[in-house]
Amino acid sequence: MKWNIAAEAISFVMLGIIWVYSRKGSHLPTLKNRIFQGCLLVTAGAILTNILSTIMIYRLDEFPMWMTWSVTMVYYVLTPLMGFAYFLYTVSIVYTERKELSKVIGFGIMPALVYGVLVLINPLTKNLFDISLVQGYVRGPWIVSTYLIFYAYCAASIVVTVLNKKRIDRNIYHILAAFPILAVLVILVQQMYPNVILSGSAATCALLIIYLHLQNKQISMDYLTNVPNRKELLNMLGLMIKKSPEKQFVLVVVSLRDFRQVNNTCGQQKGDDFLKNVCDFLYEIGPKNHVYRFSGDEFALLFTHSDETEIKKCITDIRQRMEKPWQIGDYRFLLSVVMGIIWHSGDGETLEEVINAVEYAVFRAKSGKSGEICYCDKEMLDGLERRRKVIMILKEKIADRSFEMYYQPIYSVADGEFCYAESLMRIPESPIGPIYPSEFIPIAEETGLIIDITYIMLDKVCRFISRLLQRGIPIQAIHVNFSAVQFSQNDLMEKVLEIIRRNHTPMSAIKIEFTESTLAENTQVVSKFAVEMEKHGIKMGLDDFGTGYSNIATVINIPFGTVKLDKSLVWGSVENKKSALTVKNLSRTFQELGMTVIAEGVETEEQSRLIANFGIDQIQGFYYAKPMPEDQMEDFMTQKMIGGTYEKIV
Repeated sequence: MKWNIAAEAISFVMLGIIWVYSRKGSHLPTLKNRIFQGCLLVTAGAILTNILSTIMIYRLDEFPMWMTWSVTMVYYVLTPLMGFAYFLYTVSIVYTERKELSKVIGFGIMPALVYGVLVLINPLTKNLFDISLVQGYVRGPWIVSTYLIFYAYCAASIVVTVLNKKRIDRNIYHILAAFPILAVLVILVQQMYPNVILSGSAATCALLIIYLHLQNKQISMDYLTNVPNRKELLNMLGLMIKKSPEKQFVLVVVSLRDFRQVNNTCGQQKGDDFLKNVCDFLYEIGPKNHVYRFSGDEFALLFTHSDETEIKKCITDIRQRMEKPWQIGDYRFLLSVVMGIIWHSGDGETLEEVINAVEYAVFRAKSGKSGEICYCDKEMLDGLERRRKVIMILKEKIADRSFEMYYQPIYSVADGEFCYAESLMRIPESPIGPIYPSEFIPIAEETGLIIDITYIMLDKVCRFISRLLQRGIPIQAIHVNFSAVQFSQNDLMEKVLEIIRRNHTPMSAIKIEFTESTLAENTQVVSKFAVEMEKHGIKMGLDDFGTGYSNIATVINIPFGTVKLDKSLVWGSVENKKSALTVKNLSRTFQELGMTVIAEGVETEEQSRLIANFGIDQIQGFYYAKPMPEDQMEDFMTQKMIGGTYEKIV
């Protein structure tokens, strides 16, 4: 019989191309990647020995008989066992737990071992094949076992995939189910046309599908910078933490500051060129094969061996280079960076904790709270864990609306009564103990949770006011604080009005208060909101005036009902006559503009007398009344209604 090996030769060339490109892909030392490389080697060996064996059998008189036998036996071992290699690849993806994987592989290897024994004893039994100078190449009675082994492993791959459909990604499921079927179909064609050798073609087609969809370098590489992407970094870190949790490593994230300005100035294409140049520099001075594109303008450097000298030198090189300009064509920029650094000490941090920690370190570096470089040490990790718990508690409080409301009465000098109050939200009890506003408010603002919290707070305040009014207890207005984040909501005005109307609360009983920093960040938005609110009878209040964010011109152009002087102005006036004169004149100016002036933070009798001499309208502070829970506030207002005298409540 004459065989056509053209398809095998072409498949061998295609296999070489797949191998070259696969080497440029993921460098993760995962079982999946190692088995894929093993599949390539087994298939290449099977195709090569098939071609050599065919040539030798054609020319039996030109090659030693032992050589022809040896090459043919290797071919018989490798060709059916290509199916076993594909089976191993399937189970390496499906089973992530080591115990499950070992059990399945142990069970699956048994047919391969039995078949290997058949090949090894074949020179004695001739059950698979025989080669002699007289008869040439002759198939044995058990030749069908070579096909059965291949079919069995392909079928096993499909069964494993189908049985574990729920635990596999949908796209991966389709690939794992498809490639064994394709291989089987090609082998069936060969059985119909035995003179055309297609076993290598079947394997190559299967490997091509696997490479394109599961091993392609585009899955793990960043298309722009040609370095591994964020997903590859996460996979590498996950593998390191899982296999060697005690091993130390250092992760450095280099973040370009205000890179958007580069794109705005010279366009996206030139901006990409700058990114590539920065990446090339980092790749040159960073850890070999461990530079990653972390996000759009951020790169990660992973030092798998925590050599402190090497790491410090790398960081120094980055800082020194960033002091010099970068140039692309006619464009020249100084690119500043910040760095977040985490040292994995092997104390049991999870992948999520490591990534959260380094991202938080970058955030702190960008905010200027920790300089241009922020090291995420044990203290910061503990703080980050507490921050995570606080976020979880805030979400739970939002879900069940269980925040506790406190109110601090505000004393009206002209009336001699407490006609107003400021609403304050408290978390006196939680699984981690009391959480104070100085801690949870900044976290809520950073995460955006403050938006829902403020709506809940406004709703609770409206209900409290309506309850007081239903009982005939007079209350002029309660102040509700709004964060700068709140003004990012397009439907803010509609939601505020809906909450107030739903609770049948008088519009004038709500005073929305925000800080100078909010005004500075959102001047136009706040101004428009204030004008619209005034149309509905809701006055705005400026909180913490004097902290340095706004000026008089900005304030007088917005219809504020009240201006609250920051406690620093009150305290400073006691010790400094110039400060006292400034506060007095500021108060008079605001009053002449029709605004009510409130002094906050009054804690001593001396401060109280001074503020009274300034002619300030309202006073808020511990000297007059401390914040109190809702029920105590209601009792306090009730006693006031029936004739109680309260010049101060301590």
